Amino acid sequence: MANKFDDFLNAIKMGELMHRKSPAEKKKNTLVCILAIIGAIAAIAAIAYAVYRYMNPDYLEDFEDDFDEYEEDDEIIEPVQE
Repeated sequence: MANKFDDFLNAIKMGELMHRKSPAEKKKNTLVCILAIIGAIAAIAAIAYAVYRYMNPDYLEDFEDDFDEYEEDDEIIEPVQE
């Protein structure tokens, strides 16, 4: 029984040695996680902006058309100097 337990502990130690990560790999993994979080936040913000633009159409275009009609009537006539 003790022999099986020792074999089991040796297998665990061997697995830890084989799957040990270097500090460079840990930093790389952290960087990937940070970039994934930033990307997710950017995607959520883009979706929220798209929904906002869809729900609130731009009514300013109709308002500007009214002023175009008045600009045509306001031509400046300069007096003739003799």
